[in-house]
Amino acid sequence: MKVVVADDDRQILGALRIILTAHGHDVVLARDGKEALDRVVYDHPDVVVLDLGMPELDGLAVIQAIRGWSTVPILVVSGRTDSFDKVQALDLGADDYVTKPFQTDELLARIRALGRRKTGGDDAPVVRFGDVTVDLGARRVSRGEPGHEASVRLTPTEWQLLELLVRNPDRLVTRETILTEIWGPNHTADTGYLRLYLSQLRKKLEPEPSAPRYLLTEAGMGYRFAPTGE
Repeated sequence: MKVVVADDDRQILGALRIILTAHGHDVVLARDGKEALDRVVYDHPDVVVLDLGMPELDGLAVIQAIRGWSTVPILVVSGRTDSFDKVQALDLGADDYVTKPFQTDELLARIRALGRRKTGGDDAPVVRFGDVTVDLGARRVSRGEPGHEASVRLTPTEWQLLELLVRNPDRLVTRETILTEIWGPNHTADTGYLRLYLSQLRKKLEPEPSAPRYLLTEAGMGYRFAPTGE
């Protein structure tokens, strides 16, 4: 895969270039936000690895600019550990977030996962429920009868939540599992985020959001996707 790595720390850039090249990736380096945007435009990477605190343009501005025209997977690798920074990055369009210092094996696994998400494959089916179609490979949601579908815009965090549920049909997904997958292991008590995003998903996808048929709450435990409705 071709990976653009953007960071103003030369040591981090050097280390990531060595690590990623050793694992067969084609690495393109950027030392500030403006250069990161240029590299995405001209090099067409498969994955972007991005720091938040960069000169010229900060990482959040870079994410927002990229998402104006590209769906390339973005992995934020940042020393910022505050949940607000992570939520803001994900809401602007980042696909994943790793804090520094990072474990090399974990970082490589996250990059591989994002690369698979971009290319799709057998693990990226199309899921239909009610009048909703979820294309997991294209990361696209639409509503309506075949031939008359209208696209539904989801935030990156809403997409992550929906994807996690629809990949586990008719199975309980605990609150702790969802919070860990989306916000990280330090946020398993942040149930307010979870309720908010599930409410937003229901408003966009359920026939009657106040009486959900497909995105169900399992009281005191978590949530369940019921593809045939209840």
